[in-house]
Amino acid sequence: MKYAWYPGCSAEGNSFAYDETSRMIAEALGIEFQEIDDWNCCGATEYFSVNQLPAYALVARNLALINAEETPQVIAPCSACYINLKKTDEKMAKYEQLNTEVNVALAAGNLSYEPGAVKSRHFLDVVCNDVGYEAVKEKMTQSLAGLTLVPYYGCYMGRPEDNFDHPERPQTMDTLLKTLGADVPDYSLKTICCGGHMTQLSAEASLRILRHLLEGANQLNADAMVVGCPMCQLNLDAYQKDVNSAYKTNYQIPIVYFSQVMGLAFGMDPETLMFERGIVSSKAMLEKWLTAEPASKKRRRREKRDKNALPMPKQLES
Repeated sequence: MKYAWYPGCSAEGNSFAYDETSRMIAEALGIEFQEIDDWNCCGATEYFSVNQLPAYALVARNLALINAEETPQVIAPCSACYINLKKTDEKMAKYEQLNTEVNVALAAGNLSYEPGAVKSRHFLDVVCNDVGYEAVKEKMTQSLAGLTLVPYYGCYMGRPEDNFDHPERPQTMDTLLKTLGADVPDYSLKTICCGGHMTQLSAEASLRILRHLLEGANQLNADAMVVGCPMCQLNLDAYQKDVNSAYKTNYQIPIVYFSQVMGLAFGMDPETLMFERGIVSSKAMLEKWLTAEPASKKRRRREKRDKNALPMPKQLES
């Protein structure tokens, strides 16, 4: 399975662990990434509120750089990047004038894009629907049994409504985590917005939103919240301390990427999976996981892992 890969700006900064572990998981699952050469920022959300034409042209440039015959589908790990790529393609197909004006802008760089040439996908979608849960399960060498993992999708991943999952009641990540053996409670706040860049506009409003999300996960005794969006991860992780200070709470909930916990289940070393890059420590979660299974069961899983001989980083020792 070969796809174009659009890492997005955060992959080189705060979500470096997400980008790297996604590549590791892709290799284990037989997914080949072809990173877009000379890709540029998607403009996030703000640019579309400032000036729509250059915003669409900015995103369309990335689509135009893809060799559609070789890789007719592009994966974005970031929910904002994903929705911008998808939205741009769909709007250009729907509105002839926009299509014309965007291509006039692209022509300045000797580029053009035909709407519909490249299908935009979220990495979670590809893992769950192209690879499939059974294939993921076959790659498991260690269950995540003993961990309570709360899936948090955020408000972008499931939209618009013709997306790969239900916009209000998504289940793909829930099913993935259950497949990996984790306890996955029903988290009713899974699609509530994290506030996005509200942290830069109103600290009071943003902390109130984040507290709501964290309290919901805390009531479910979450060992971690699992995300698939760098912005959601950043807000819930980096501002958790500020929430505790403002509301006299003591949340210590790690915010990890689904690719990282997949790596655990695939037998990859926690250090290689870069859990330590999170601001809220994942140490308690990892220690609980290590002690959750009897030694005999771990040994059988290790034997199965060694038999499979997957090309992965050094194995986790029990």
